[in-house]
Amino acid sequence: MPTIAVTILTWALILGAIALLSFAIVVLYQLFLTDRTLPTARAGIAIADENPPAEKACIIVPAHNEAGSIATLVESLKAQDYDRLRVVLALDRCTDDTKGVAERAIDRDPRFEIIEIEHCPDDWAGKVHAAWTGYNRSSAAQGADSLLFTDADTVFDPACVRACLALARHRRLDMLSLFCTLRDELWFERLAQTAAGFELARQYPLIRANAEDHARRRPFANGQFMLFDAGAYRAIGGHESVKDALLEDIAFSRTLTYRGMRSGLLLADNLVRCHMYDDWAQFRKGWKRIFTESANREPKRLRRYAQRALLLGTVLPLGVLAGGICAGFLLPEGDRVTIVTLCAVSLIVWLFALAMVYRRSGASVADAPGFIAGSWLIASIYREARRDLVSGTPTSWGGRDYVRTPSGA
Repeated sequence: MPTIAVTILTWALILGAIALLSFAIVVLYQLFLTDRTLPTARAGIAIADENPPAEKACIIVPAHNEAGSIATLVESLKAQDYDRLRVVLALDRCTDDTKGVAERAIDRDPRFEIIEIEHCPDDWAGKVHAAWTGYNRSSAAQGADSLLFTDADTVFDPACVRACLALARHRRLDMLSLFCTLRDELWFERLAQTAAGFELARQYPLIRANAEDHARRRPFANGQFMLFDAGAYRAIGGHESVKDALLEDIAFSRTLTYRGMRSGLLLADNLVRCHMYDDWAQFRKGWKRIFTESANREPKRLRRYAQRALLLGTVLPLGVLAGGICAGFLLPEGDRVTIVTLCAVSLIVWLFALAMVYRRSGASVADAPGFIAGSWLIASIYREARRDLVSGTPTSWGGRDYVRTPSGA
């Protein structure tokens, strides 16, 4: 092999391996810092045991055609170990048997009520309007001290409500939101879901989302679980204040921050489990919406995030792997051991960092090597989101079609 080619290959592998190793170390440091700084929702159980919450709580569940999942949620809410709880199911223009399934699951439990919604105003998103209507038409919701908005495809651990009420009070939060533990069964969930969540975590690190200093905070929330102090919810105008937002959860967290209130975002740690999408088409569509709004509808940011996901998640680890194999055959014996060892160490540390990410997200650690393909898929979703934004392609959500305008346009 020509000397110049050996030199180029050697330095390319050295730089690539160092870059991958550095990325892995940064990820591990962020995980360590987050673990030391922030509790998970499960920590609220011990807090509740020591100082039990006593406020009246109401869970409001906006649901549209959720016959396949509503019973499982109802059963998990019936099993809650908190006795000052009421539940409102806000059924939004359902055309399936959601009501019948819910009624059979409720089985006359007096803690539950069903509100049926027949119409959604043109200037409201369906889910947002259903949540707002559920609050306004329920005396239990109106009289509650705490309001929890959740999705119909969630499942609650029996200690969840009690723990989160105690944790929100302990951390003096006006709103507590959780990153739910996601189902990890379907092929796209195992391949791309953790990579998608990892992208959001890079844009909105938990440390920044919970920062005491409002100037450093990057407000973020997850609409699958938003626990409000009822007074704070009313003070910011409730769901009416975010009625046309594509991501009402982020809008809520930003509004609270701008008003000088406190919001927190923590890992659910299996206290709340959720499945977001039933097929790949829904997954792509849903994450395009999430990525577009989380990037503030900025095409440049979407392009940059796509390039970053592809480079750090796919190109770099594959390049180091392939380069290390080639080095074992092509480099002179003196350089071979050093370069192959450096590549191997960087890949091992990278895989270890990924394993920690997967473990903390509740996904199978065995799926971590699939992050390479998952990052490639996520980069393609970023690119598609950018194309849709620039071309004015509408997105459907909450019963409405939105044509989004790029930021600054």
